[in-house]
Amino acid sequence: MGHPVPMPNYRRPSPSPVPVFFTVCLAQQGSTALIDHLDILREAVRLTLRDRPFDILAWVVLPDHMHAVWRLPESDPNYSQRWGRIKSRFTRDLRVRLRRPGLGPESFPAEFPEIAKGRFAGLKPGLRTDKREQAVWQRRFWEHHCRDDRDLEAHIRYCWGNPVKHGFVTRPADWVASSIHRDIRLGPVEPEWSGSVPDGDFGEAA
Repeated sequence: MGHPVPMPNYRRPSPSPVPVFFTVCLAQQGSTALIDHLDILREAVRLTLRDRPFDILAWVVLPDHMHAVWRLPESDPNYSQRWGRIKSRFTRDLRVRLRRPGLGPESFPAEFPEIAKGRFAGLKPGLRTDKREQAVWQRRFWEHHCRDDRDLEAHIRYCWGNPVKHGFVTRPADWVASSIHRDIRLGPVEPEWSGSVPDGDFGEAA
């Protein structure tokens, strides 16, 4: 059984209609579940967009994490609830899929991994069973409210170039699970864009 981990005194900024950059990670670093089950993730996003619309300015999915830039409507700017719906839908449908013959329950994560670094290194968070928590996602996600057009452009380019940064491909356009393909069609970026990304903190260890 996992040990309770003290929670930091942490408050997110109030929801805002300005563009917001996110890093959202699976609990198990090195997992490939997001790419292996990309269809489930896409359906979770589609349903969430249907129920609580928002604009997707950029999105890239890597095997164990993803980055996105959203613009939310002023009348409904709550991004935490939207991410909660995406995560819960993905988790629910992943559990159903992994119960199929040949994919036993051992394929579904049963507990959180041990925390590898930081002030709580060596501890293993326990599941919050009263909230029906599953050990699929990290509890927190990283968000950054883009300050201006230059900041927004940097974070969109970070999404485009992230597969190159991690060594999965040599060109951003070669990575399937990326909004760069839409942006190539619409014109904001050339197909041969190199994938160079800006320096900075983008929440890779969210």
